[in-house]
Amino acid sequence: MIYNQPTMNYKEVNEKLLEPGNFKSRLGLERIQELLNLLGNPEKDLKIIHVAGTNGKGSCSAMVSSVLKACGYKTGLFTSPHLHKVNERMQINGKEIEDEVFAEVMTAVLEKADKIEDHPTGFEMLTAGVLTWFKQEKCDFAVLEVGLGGRFDATNVVSRPVVEIIMNIGLDHTAILGNTLEQIAFEKAGIIKPDTDVVLYQQNESVEKTIRDICTERNARLHVADFSAIEPEFDSMEGQSFNYKGQNYAIPLLGKHQRKNAAVVIEAMEVLRSQDVKIEQEDLEYGLYSVYWPARFEICAEDPYFVVDGGHNPQCATTVVDNLSEYFPGKEHILLVGVLKDKDYETLFNILNLAACEYVCVTPDSERALSAEDLGEYLKKFKKPVTVCPSIEDGVFTAMEHAGDGEKKMVCAVGSLYMTGKIRDCLGLY
Repeated sequence: MIYNQPTMNYKEVNEKLLEPGNFKSRLGLERIQELLNLLGNPEKDLKIIHVAGTNGKGSCSAMVSSVLKACGYKTGLFTSPHLHKVNERMQINGKEIEDEVFAEVMTAVLEKADKIEDHPTGFEMLTAGVLTWFKQEKCDFAVLEVGLGGRFDATNVVSRPVVEIIMNIGLDHTAILGNTLEQIAFEKAGIIKPDTDVVLYQQNESVEKTIRDICTERNARLHVADFSAIEPEFDSMEGQSFNYKGQNYAIPLLGKHQRKNAAVVIEAMEVLRSQDVKIEQEDLEYGLYSVYWPARFEICAEDPYFVVDGGHNPQCATTVVDNLSEYFPGKEHILLVGVLKDKDYETLFNILNLAACEYVCVTPDSERALSAEDLGEYLKKFKKPVTVCPSIEDGVFTAMEHAGDGEKKMVCAVGSLYMTGKIRDCLGLY
């Protein structure tokens, strides 16, 4: 046992975390800071790599964690959302936190949270819990993926990360973060602390200027990945290899965007090397080669091919359409779709429709979900076959039935990460 006080069991902890309203976004640092103060400020004893961005931050976080693990460092990883169960969000060296330890850690957090008048949110409590666990386990590094935005996200209580990484920035959560790329970039760049190293996914000129100006203001050193230095070598449904600045690398993740994500990670490792962190080239290569990050254009089945992708915004949709054309030329694409009603799903489907031969609609597992019925009604505008299914499971089997033996058709599930866990369950992948 880590703590001496009695603990709730795993089921009780989850029920309390998921109480109505706990996972609604309430940006601000006051609650999480007060909670961490009560827990002894575990964040101050951790070497943290902080990762923000609209798209690619999860893949980047997984790659960074995999590389540091390959280098022999005990590495914590905190990501969101989860696909199957909440434990996925909290990992050390690729292993999820065990149910008993999760219950133990989160009991202590919940007891402290209940003493705070403005009660912390579920995400804030998870953030406090993971930082407490990483400190208890004496992690050498902790990789934290921002939940939403950056400036007022709960993970931004970190006073001085060893590296801040800002990934691809696009239009998402506009009601909260702003209606322009520059406004959203400003919010993401809120993770930049004075006199630190910032690694940036190469952006358009106005976004880069926004971030560059903030780095100058805070005396932070900016390192921008050079995508012109990426030379693709081999690309198949099993993975891809490429050359970056004279070195060869291979990754199991599909899509040219993942090569760009990997280039950002390579730059981040160069920054750590400049800080005298020992990172051997062969360990860097192996860490990228062995990364595991499901539900990102993941081929989950064959005969018919079944791809699962958590893409939920216009940038993601463009990537999915490009990947379908690249990896499945000549096949018709049945899209198994579900979306959240607060997303820009009109723009999303204007793009996805370029690849769709028909739609199978389901309702994602979220209180924010647009119903399959409402989505199906909306998709009729595209004049393509639409099937509305009562459950995610029914949607999976319906889409596969429509694809037949897979000779002419394949299935791609896209629109929300909140349905990918159940889809993968149906396909026997958990």
